[in-house]
Amino acid sequence: MIRFLASRLFQVVIVLLLMSAAIYLLLGLMPGDPVDLMISGDPNLTAEDAARLKALHGLDRPIHERYLAWLVSAVQGDFGYSRLYARPVLEVIGQPLANTLLLMGASFAIAVAIALPVGIWAALRPYSAADYAVNFLCFAGISVPPFWLALLLIMLFAVSLGWLPASAVPLDADIGILDRIRHLVLPVAALALLRAGGITRYVRASMRETLRHDFIRTARAKGMSGGRLVLRHALRNAMVPVVTILALDAGALFSGALITEIMFGWPGMGKLLYDAVMSNDYNLALVGLLFATLVTMLANFGADVAYAALDPRISFTGEAVR
Repeated sequence: MIRFLASRLFQVVIVLLLMSAAIYLLLGLMPGDPVDLMISGDPNLTAEDAARLKALHGLDRPIHERYLAWLVSAVQGDFGYSRLYARPVLEVIGQPLANTLLLMGASFAIAVAIALPVGIWAALRPYSAADYAVNFLCFAGISVPPFWLALLLIMLFAVSLGWLPASAVPLDADIGILDRIRHLVLPVAALALLRAGGITRYVRASMRETLRHDFIRTARAKGMSGGRLVLRHALRNAMVPVVTILALDAGALFSGALITEIMFGWPGMGKLLYDAVMSNDYNLALVGLLFATLVTMLANFGADVAYAALDPRISFTGEAVR
């Protein structure tokens, strides 16, 4: 177990290293640089001033030298300075990261809480009217554009009915817990409904496949049925492929929250990354994208551990369990 965990953590470090080099190269290939943007906004700066600024920020050096200098500083805990916010990058990212993790965690938990019982319920009633209704709602959830669903929720619950506020508030806002929950309902609902459809379809398909196995027929022949059969024998096996989808979905949820954050004015990582890329704030964009990669990899790492917990035939040593 310890050897497996150490191996996976080593892989995480290697992938983050390769991703940091790739992202740094891509950001460096973008047209313009921070000094060019600064000059375009201040006509009093001369070409000599631009040359001095580029030398000061190291922009006159080859990109591989800049990356190695950044990497050495990052290993020492210094991830650079955000030109856009005039603060160290880690200070800028702290609050938006907490806001996004709250939004992502709440919406992911609600999506799973909806998808699991609905997917199992539909799998137990294949090709019935209820099953077709669930499939229709799932396709609708998968197909609807995020901005359209967000607008629909705002128009219905905030504008027409006036039940909920149209915008979210960050974690550092000075409001009570009930007000905070009211502000979170619409953005969390928008993200959760978008994810629940896809997860429900995977749960249904996996449960249907599991219910066809011989060990389920044997359990039925022994007189077991209903909830006991599902919870004791089918659910655990059906969850193994679903865990993979949940892990991939967690990573996609982090990086795909941009539209929801913009629509509800949520100050999270999605909006921060958008502003950083559009402003050529290399250090901020690089660290933000690395956090998104880290979240995806940690979600997959958790999925590997969950595999072994759900299916004893899966071994951490890579050897087949007979």
